[in-house]
Amino acid sequence: MNCAAIPASLIASELFGHEKGAFTGATQRRLGRFELAEEGTIFLDEIGELPAETQITLLHVLQERDFQRVGSNQSIRANARVIAATNRDLEAAIVEGKFRSDLFYRLNVFPIEIPPLRERKEDIPLLVEYFIDRFARKAGKSIHGMNKKTLNLFLSYPWPGNIRELQNVVERSVIVCETENFSVDESWLTVAFPSVGITSLRNGTDDGDSLPWLSSTRPTRTTGIARSCGFHLRKGGRESFLRALGAELCADSV
Repeated sequence: MNCAAIPASLIASELFGHEKGAFTGATQRRLGRFELAEEGTIFLDEIGELPAETQITLLHVLQERDFQRVGSNQSIRANARVIAATNRDLEAAIVEGKFRSDLFYRLNVFPIEIPPLRERKEDIPLLVEYFIDRFARKAGKSIHGMNKKTLNLFLSYPWPGNIRELQNVVERSVIVCETENFSVDESWLTVAFPSVGITSLRNGTDDGDSLPWLSSTRPTRTTGIARSCGFHLRKGGRESFLRALGAELCADSV
């Protein structure tokens, strides 16, 4: 659930549900995300955008493991794992009085910090493979190879829009691709952010040098492409990464 996409007046109902007649327009009982996630997992994206009053309620749920639907005085046991994500600096938000420190420390049980894409370029070949396969199947196209210069363009670009920008560039390229060899228009990586455009390409590449494209059943090709560009994938990293990526992308949360 994207906390930033739901109006502040409706977010409590979305999380905890409501009873019929609880407010104008509540024509029937509605189960909230916590109730629907019973014995499962609830993912709260953009947790830093929660309104102050909802932060208090969420803190109670995490501490006491129960909640009430809006318009009800009956407590319901909460039995779900909570995963929260944000692109905000929550510690700075605490200093500014925009996020509760007690909620922060209650959520901060097992923090995982994901660096921006420009700091983990070894992931780019895996992501490009995933997106090309995804969008090529959607468009009914067969793409089996990629120009080495194209891959190095991806590796050299700083990706200020992170994975969402990479996804959009790959999708656009697949749409206009008329061959089985994937390529990208270099201008797409420089127009929107000219001040942070491509600064250099690795030596030894040329337009005609093509890399065989990757198949999900042939992980050695992924490793080979990564190594050809000076990167090394840790053992088992490809499979676990693509599994996690696939689950995340199904929710359109990248």
